[in-house]
Amino acid sequence: MAEAVDRKLLGSLLVMGSVVEARDAYTGGHLWRVSRFARLLAEEMGADQNAVFLAAIGGFLHDFGKIGIPDSILNKPKPLTEAEIGVIRTHPAIGRSIIGEHPLGDLVMDAIAHHHERMDGDGYPDRLAGSGIPLVARIVAICDAFDAMTSTRPYRPAVDIDGAFRLLDEAAGSQFDNALVTVFHAVRRSGKLAHVVGHSHHHHRLAICPHCGSVVAIHHIGAGEVAACRVCGTEFRKLSEDGGGLEATGRSGTPEQLRPMPDFAPIRELVQLAP
Repeated sequence: MAEAVDRKLLGSLLVMGSVVEARDAYTGGHLWRVSRFARLLAEEMGADQNAVFLAAIGGFLHDFGKIGIPDSILNKPKPLTEAEIGVIRTHPAIGRSIIGEHPLGDLVMDAIAHHHERMDGDGYPDRLAGSGIPLVARIVAICDAFDAMTSTRPYRPAVDIDGAFRLLDEAAGSQFDNALVTVFHAVRRSGKLAHVVGHSHHHHRLAICPHCGSVVAIHHIGAGEVAACRVCGTEFRKLSEDGGGLEATGRSGTPEQLRPMPDFAPIRELVQLAP
C-alpha cells in the first residue's frame, strides 16, 4: 500500500460489513471476532503494520458476499442440505464481483474471494493451493473456521478452545497452512483469545436465547432491560451488566426490538488501525 488510506472511504467500505451482520441473525459478532483473531495472528507472526491492517479488515469483510445469499438459507435454523451448501459456497464469488466496484475494494479482495481455498487445492472458488493462496486469505481461513467451531448454533453446541485447536491441528497441511496454525497456537498461549471468544466486542459477552438457543449480541442494553431474539422473536431480559444470562419474559419482541442493532465500535477501531 503505497499511500495512506482515505479514512472516510475506508469507513464506507467497513460499514458494508455491518450490512451482512444486519441480515444474518446468527452472526453475533462473527465479523469482529474473525477480524480480531486475524489481527492477533498477523501480529504474532511479526507482520508489519500494513499486513496487520489488511488481515484485520480482511477478517471483518471476509463474508461480504453473503449479502447475496437468500435469507431462507442464510438464517436456516437447521443444518443445510447439499443443495443449500452449494448456494452458500457462491458467497466468495459474489463478494468478489461486488467489492471490486468500491474504490478500496482491492484491500480486501483476497480475503473475500479466497478464505475458503484449501492448502491441498480442494477449496473454492478457484481451487488455489499452497502458497498460491494469498497470505491474508490463509490467515482468515484459520480464524473463520476457529470462530465457527467455538460459536454456538441452534443445531449444535460450541466446541471449546482446546477442542477447536485439536480440529485445526487435524486439518493443518490439508485445509489450513500448517505454519500459521503453529503461530495461532502461540496466540492461544499468550491468553489473548479469552476476551474474543464468546464476545461481540471487547467487553460485550454473547448470550444464548433462553427460548431457541441462538446466540444473541446484547451490547445495546443494560442489566434489567429487554430486547428480543431475531431468530425466534422471543423477548428476553438481560440479567447482569456483563451479559451472559438472559430470561424469557413470556412475550414476543416488538418490531423495534427485532430490528438489527449494529455495533459500529469495531469499525471505528479498524479505521484507526489504518496506516
